[in-house]
Amino acid sequence: MSDIGRAERWLADDRGRRADHVEIRGLRVDAHHGVHEKERREGQPFIVDVVLDIDTKIAARTDQLDDTIDYTQLVVDIAEIVRSTQFNLLEALAGHVADQLLRIPRVAAASVRICKPEVELAEPVDAVAVQVHRARPVHIT
Repeated sequence: MSDIGRAERWLADDRGRRADHVEIRGLRVDAHHGVHEKERREGQPFIVDVVLDIDTKIAARTDQLDDTIDYTQLVVDIAEIVRSTQFNLLEALAGHVADQLLRIPRVAAASVRICKPEVELAEPVDAVAVQVHRARPVHIT
């Protein structure tokens, strides 16, 4: 790996540790994702957790909603993304949600966890989940 690649990775990691966050926890969305036909036909609940890295300094100073992320709209948007798409894998769904959240100009990085609580497997489990992290590229000038 080049020195630039290492520097970019370090900056991205450092930004992730120091960034302010907006979090949505436990958003329950009924949708039709899964490998099996029954899952796709009948649907099932998915639990979505999101952590967005944003700069909250201006909002902390102004106390104005326009200077941050509107949680109400964010929840509506995330639920719509999950409901309006259909993926076989949780990995694909979580990646798609994260990619869509990065389209919000204030968002520097997005971590998305998708949990499937009513999964039927060969052995009993409480749930299965996938978590992904996506960040905007860091450019060194």
